[in-house]
Amino acid sequence: MDEVIQITKDIKAGNFKPIYFFMGEEPYYIDKLTDFIDDNVLSEDEKGFNQMTIYGRDTTIEEVVSHAKRYPMMADRQVVIVKEAQELSRNIDKLEAYAENPQPTTILVFAYKYKTLDKRKKITKLLDKVGVVYESKKLYENQVGDWIKRVLSGQGYSIEPKAAAILVEFLGTDLSKISNELDKLKIILPKGHTFTPKDIEENIGFSKDYNNFELRKAIGEKNQVKAYQIIDYFAQNPKDNPLVVTTGLVFGFFSQLLQYHGLKDKSQFNAAKVLKVSPYFIKDYEIAFKNYPMKKVSAIVAALRDIDVKSKGVGASSMSQHDLLKELLIHIFN
Repeated sequence: MDEVIQITKDIKAGNFKPIYFFMGEEPYYIDKLTDFIDDNVLSEDEKGFNQMTIYGRDTTIEEVVSHAKRYPMMADRQVVIVKEAQELSRNIDKLEAYAENPQPTTILVFAYKYKTLDKRKKITKLLDKVGVVYESKKLYENQVGDWIKRVLSGQGYSIEPKAAAILVEFLGTDLSKISNELDKLKIILPKGHTFTPKDIEENIGFSKDYNNFELRKAIGEKNQVKAYQIIDYFAQNPKDNPLVVTTGLVFGFFSQLLQYHGLKDKSQFNAAKVLKVSPYFIKDYEIAFKNYPMKKVSAIVAALRDIDVKSKGVGASSMSQHDLLKELLIHIFN
């Protein structure tokens, strides 16, 4: 994120590079940076003759270079944006000759999603030398909560850890989806507001009481009544609560709990680092640690592997989602 901020600062200051190559598994920042250049380099009057967007599937490297070598008309520079540039991956080496001597009045932008260039190759080194090569990496699940917090802080909002956890649980690590949902909340709620689980439930549609996060917490506390209430809710709303997701998350929780049992240093900071979770949630593992001895956790992990296989339709064609969820809890609590 710091690198993204620096790139946008340089562009705002007029410190342009002739080539920007945005690549990587996480499309969110690739889109953000591409849109930023689209919106902020040329004035609206200049864009008509001097800004063009082309798509990788509809062009070739030779055509891209031909466009880039043009001179601007009644402007200091032109902007050429290549979206879906990963479609040009097979012939990207053909860009070498242009990268060795880029047109100084052209800003050439590649939005190269879901792939990366080999950093050992000549083309990558050339692009990095004359321009900006930025790799947008996927965040780990335990990093997304902090990302949400940081993004909202920069926009004058804040969020409770549980609310961030619910968003991550339902939307995963897709930053674009998360950003879109946060945008909905920002339309409704005033600046300075702290987003809560209730805000998410009322405005986005996720239940703050009946979700995998709450199920995991109830299981860790050995709160059988709450756990069975949640799986009943899941069984009544199967589309919003896929069984395979629930079994996967519960399996992950007990696998991490097994790791927690083996830690010599169970301090909040170290445990969060090893388990790759937010420090806010370490208290859940502390409680579960007291309720589930290591031997029991090992047995649960083994049983959950079997449930996970059944949840995917192997050897359990006659069992309903509700029956499988009940079997899951029976293995855990008995």
